[in-house]
Amino acid sequence: MKHFARRLKFKDNINTDYVISGRYKFKIQDPKELAKHIFEDLDPDFAARVKKGDILIAGENFGCGSSREQAPQSLKWAGFYAVLAKSFARIFYRNAFNIGLMLVECNTDFIDDGDEVELDIEKGKVKIRGKGLILDAKPIPHVMKKLLEDGGVVGHFKKHGGFEFE
Repeated sequence: MKHFARRLKFKDNINTDYVISGRYKFKIQDPKELAKHIFEDLDPDFAARVKKGDILIAGENFGCGSSREQAPQSLKWAGFYAVLAKSFARIFYRNAFNIGLMLVECNTDFIDDGDEVELDIEKGKVKIRGKGLILDAKPIPHVMKKLLEDGGVVGHFKKHGGFEFE
């Protein structure tokens, strides 16, 4: 599967309170409304620039901080196809796949804000269009790919009546 998208970039150690501020986590229950406030403390106009299918790029330890699902959920509802980062906080990683948000680990140093990237999950490659660079991505485990295909844990459970993975 190949996906082309414009990229929006952040640096290292972006915590879940930067993704969605604590002042919204409990006041707003509608995920579509919550998504309008992503990264507001870092860039007040960020959410308005996101287009459906965009790929968010970050550095190391993306999603550190709280274990609340609102952070990956708000990114998914904002329209992001995937998040590429050097590494992810483990609880964020699991929460994202649980709701069907794709996370891809690769060296993001060569991707600049606004670059167009081509993501080929099957081959584990990230191509930076216009630069002639192709980056290796860490393979997504089979179980996580299955969760993505089924729309997350709930979708998988509904589709298969349990947690069987072939």
